Amino acid sequence: MIRGKVTLRLAWRNLWRNHRRTLIMLAAVIVGAWAMIFSTALMRGMVDDMIQDGIRSLPGDVQVHHPDFRDDPSVVNSIAPPTDRLLGVLEQPEVVAWAARVRVPAVVSSERNTRGVTLVGIDPDRERELSFVADDMADGRFLESAEDQGLVVGRKLLERLETDLGKRVVVMSQDEKNEIVDRGFRIVGVFESSMQAREDGFVFAGKATVQRLLRMGNRVSEIAVLGTDYRHVEGLRRRVEEAAGPGVVVQPWTELEPYLASMMGMMDGFVLIWIVVVFLALAFGLVNTLVMAVFERVREIGLMLALGMTPAHIRAQIIAESTLLLALGLAVGDVLAWATIEPLKGGIDLSIVGEGMELWGASAVLYPALRWEDIVLANVVVILLGFIASLSPAWRASRFEPVEAITKV
Repeated sequence: MIRGKVTLRLAWRNLWRNHRRTLIMLAAVIVGAWAMIFSTALMRGMVDDMIQDGIRSLPGDVQVHHPDFRDDPSVVNSIAPPTDRLLGVLEQPEVVAWAARVRVPAVVSSERNTRGVTLVGIDPDRERELSFVADDMADGRFLESAEDQGLVVGRKLLERLETDLGKRVVVMSQDEKNEIVDRGFRIVGVFESSMQAREDGFVFAGKATVQRLLRMGNRVSEIAVLGTDYRHVEGLRRRVEEAAGPGVVVQPWTELEPYLASMMGMMDGFVLIWIVVVFLALAFGLVNTLVMAVFERVREIGLMLALGMTPAHIRAQIIAESTLLLALGLAVGDVLAWATIEPLKGGIDLSIVGEGMELWGASAVLYPALRWEDIVLANVVVILLGFIASLSPAWRASRFEPVEAITKV
C-alpha cells in the first residue's frame, strides 16, 4: 500500500518535470476525449431520432398480427381485438401506450388523380401518444373519434391528388370476399411529416368507419404497443405473446424495421471503432512523451536501480505516469464534452441540409444524445489502450543496467 502511494507520488512529480511537454500531451488527450464523446453524442442523437421516428411511423415497440398479415396485409388476415388477458398486460406501467388498428392497401381518387395508399383506421385517443399523426397536423383538424367519418391525408398526397382541405375523395379497397368496396370521405385534416414517404403513402380515418367499410366487424389488422425503452423490448414482447395466445405472431420493432435495427447495431460498433481510431492518433504522442521522459531520466533510473529499487517498481512508475496523464485528460475532456452537449440538447437546426438528412431517415433538427455508457466505454478503452502503449517504454526503462545508466552521458 505504502509502495503504491510512493509510486504514484513519484509518477506525478516526474510528470510535471517538463511542464510544456506534459501540457501539450494533456491538451491532445483532452481534445481527443472531447471529440470522441461529442461526435458519439451527435451520432447517437441522429440514430436515436431515426429509430424513434421509425417507431412512431406506426410500428410501436411491439406488434401483434395474424401470421400471414406481413405477407398479405388484407382484411382476410385480421385478428380479434384484445382479450381481457391481453388487456391486463397492456394496462401495465411498462406500456406507455397501445392501439388496435385496421391497416389495408387502398386506392384514393380525387376528381383529377388516383393514388395507391395505405388506409389506416385508428382510434384517435390511443394514437396520440403512440404515432406521429396527431403531432404532425398542419391544417384542418385531427380525427375526433373512432366513428369519425373524415379523412386525414399528407400534404404531399394532397398535392399529387390536386385537391384541397374540405374536398371529397373516394377510397377503394377489398373486403373479406375480395369484393371492391368504396366510400366517399371528406378531407378534414392535413399532416406534414419529416418523411415525404409518409405524406404520400398514408391516409387515416376512424377505425369503426373503416371496419364498416370493409365489413370486418370488430376485427383489426394489428395491435401496436409502445414500451418505455426501445432498446430492451424482448421482455415486453414475451409478456404480450403469452397474453395474446395462439393464432397470432408478436414481433419486436427490430423485426418489423430491420433497417433501423441494423442502424442501431452499426452505431454500437461505430462507437468502439471511433474510440480506438482516435486513441491510435493519441498513442503516438503518448509513447513519444514516455520515451522522452525515460531518456531524460536514464541516470536517475540507474541510480534508483543501484539503490535497490526493483525493475517491477520502475515499470509501475512509468505506467502510472501514463495512467495519470490519461486520467487527468479524460476527466477534463469528459467535463468539456458534457458542458458542450448540454446546451445543445434543445436541438441543432440542420434545415440547411434537411433534404440530405431526410434521405438518411432523420429529421432536420438533431438532438445530441449523451449516454453515460458511451462515456464509460471511452474512458475504459482509452485507459486500457494507454496501459498497453506504456508497456514498451516501461519495459525499456526497467532493463537498464545500473552502472551503465549512471555513467551514461
